[in-house]
Amino acid sequence: MGTVVDAPAVVAEEVTGNMLGGKKVTVVFVLGGPGSGKGTQCANIVEHFGFTHLSAGDLLRAEIKSGSENGTMIENMIKEGKIVPSEVTIKLLQEAMIKSENDKFLIDGFPRNEENRAAFENVTKISPAFVLFFDCSEEEMERRLLGRNQGRVDDNIETIRKRFKVFVESSLPVIDYYNSKNKVKKIDAAKPIPEVFEDVKAIFAPYAPKAE
Repeated sequence: MGTVVDAPAVVAEEVTGNMLGGKKVTVVFVLGGPGSGKGTQCANIVEHFGFTHLSAGDLLRAEIKSGSENGTMIENMIKEGKIVPSEVTIKLLQEAMIKSENDKFLIDGFPRNEENRAAFENVTKISPAFVLFFDCSEEEMERRLLGRNQGRVDDNIETIRKRFKVFVESSLPVIDYYNSKNKVKKIDAAKPIPEVFEDVKAIFAPYAPKAE
């Protein structure tokens, strides 16, 4: 009869698990390789569904710019080619969510690997509602990135292939993990932007702001 007794405990943990700073939060992880177009779609989701977009990279850069002790430590680690510990990034994400008036968040480009993922859930006690995965072939990403001509230093063919390889090796295990929990919403990101957004809209429909 053990399973019957265990069930309520699991449910209780799910319910209390997504509390942060006195509010219940909805978190969606957004993952996709370089050039998958996730930045564009995140902006659309913010505009249409009232989510707050948090980019791990932007938060780290802002912290460095602030000149805080934490920021100096992050800057030195990056200069030395070290990887910033998960906890540092997670604390920044957590602070941003607590400070925000909102309770719906898109976390972009994080977790980058399994260690990030486990640390996020352990530290914040938050489990994502789902993972939005922009699936795009390497060829398509290369075509897009090379066509961007934004003068980005890291947009040459060798670097693009390297970035894609890193993405596949580190992020796909995260996607596999959430897939096993039926939490991955996969989007064919090779389609034109308006069509991709139609797919995104269908996924986010339950989160649409209520009409007053």
